[in-house]
Amino acid sequence: MASKSLRRAGVSAQLCELLRRHRVENCKDLLSLTTLEVMRAAGLSHRRALALLQSVSKRCVPPVTTALELWRQNSESYFPTSLAALDKLLHGGLPRGSITEVAGPSGCGKSQMCMMLSVLATLPRSLGGLDGGVIYIDTESAFTAERLVEIAQSRFAEYFSSREKVRQMAARVHLFRELTCRDVLNRLEKLEENIILAKAGLLILDSVASVVRKEFDTTLPGNLSHRSNLLGQEAATLKYLAHQFNIPVVLTNQITTHVGDGGSSSSGEDSGFVTAALGNTWSHTVNTRLIVQYADAHQRQIVIAKSPVAPFAVLNYTVQKAGICLNENDDEDPVREGTDPGLQPIRVRTGFRYEPAKATGGADKPPR
Repeated sequence: MASKSLRRAGVSAQLCELLRRHRVENCKDLLSLTTLEVMRAAGLSHRRALALLQSVSKRCVPPVTTALELWRQNSESYFPTSLAALDKLLHGGLPRGSITEVAGPSGCGKSQMCMMLSVLATLPRSLGGLDGGVIYIDTESAFTAERLVEIAQSRFAEYFSSREKVRQMAARVHLFRELTCRDVLNRLEKLEENIILAKAGLLILDSVASVVRKEFDTTLPGNLSHRSNLLGQEAATLKYLAHQFNIPVVLTNQITTHVGDGGSSSSGEDSGFVTAALGNTWSHTVNTRLIVQYADAHQRQIVIAKSPVAPFAVLNYTVQKAGICLNENDDEDPVREGTDPGLQPIRVRTGFRYEPAKATGGADKPPR
């Protein structure tokens, strides 16, 4: 909540401008000052400076609600993914006001899922959409406008039959390419205004792990602590934005090799398995974790590894021109017995086989 801009906390535009000259731009900046410092920066009396601090402090406190109010809002608390079986398990779709992570190996369709959700968010509510804009932060340069349009025209051919409808959809997806950790964090901390101007109903970060793992070699002293602090700041800001605007926030995550808990192999080497990256602490940060993994050469699987409402479940899908398409012919019950979402093994492609990969290196080293 402290990341909230001063203007949205009820501070006048004139006062905001005075404070901005002293590099005080959000609630956190202001509340870090003493009353005397506020008096000097804003030219206020002691009484008015104290009143300003108290007013802004109250605006940063999360509002109190009741379980009954949440229950009444339940029908509008989810964003349907258009994947009927997945939405049914999730009680309506991706939860608003919280973070959903899609983790898995390269090539399983994480970015395809993000682009499909972007199209869905722009659709009218009568078609299951949010009738809003999309904020899309791309850290891997994986987003392509051509693929976005292809998914739209293939999945909703009737609605996007005219070029004008396609143009309107594409104009509502606001893309930011941020290629360093600092750029990503700076963008998130200044995103409030963009969300308001774009009337955004969905925020996507593809991917949260990409820039972090490039910049932080966790084998070097101090880097793991610095990385944890950065991820903590990102998570806090994302949760604030999700809650403040009551929108679903979707992140993608990479994979890593977990070493040491898988027993020993017959050759005497350490065994291990592939899991979602960024560690166990991060896995507790996300509210919902969906894992995408390989089933065979053509088919992939969505695993509901963590959810406040859904059971552990596995659904088969393929990636087509229309995006992610579930195998509707599956008769098998998708509900399975799960494990710790932070250590859930992920099936990866190894040669021509699809199986959990064996450990070959450090605890945060992606498979080749």
